[in-house]
Amino acid sequence: MHDHSDMPGHLARRFQQIAVAIFHEEAEAAGFDLTPVQYVALAVLRQHPGIDQATLAGLIAYDRTTIGGVIDRLVQKGLMARAISPKDRRAHVLHLTEAGLATLEGIQPAVEAAQRRMVAGLEPAEVTEFIRLFRKAIAAATERSRVPAKPAP
Repeated sequence: MHDHSDMPGHLARRFQQIAVAIFHEEAEAAGFDLTPVQYVALAVLRQHPGIDQATLAGLIAYDRTTIGGVIDRLVQKGLMARAISPKDRRAHVLHLTEAGLATLEGIQPAVEAAQRRMVAGLEPAEVTEFIRLFRKAIAAATERSRVPAKPAP
């Protein structure tokens, strides 16, 4: 049996804990109250304005049943707007508000600082390799996963 410190699942969970903590510290220090999932939802919506909730969930590989809560909080904060889809009355389309766009632009330096801190213990070449291996493992696992990321429509 492996020591748990050699198990990819344990290491992934530990790195996720660290990544989230660093993101919160940097965002808070810059005066923003945003979680990593809220940030990525806003960033994806900037790239794909007018998508619906299910599409957003797929693009950020987030659970479709809990994405509603993320969107609700972003709407409450005035960063995202929800409207009835012109194509399907049962669906809601999502857009960034002016405040959402300003928040994304304002928080960017903090996000970049957080990304640097997450891999601060690695040499630049190691960071490149770390990301390459992360992507390779995620791509292979996504094929057989219950949380596949979907390409943009």
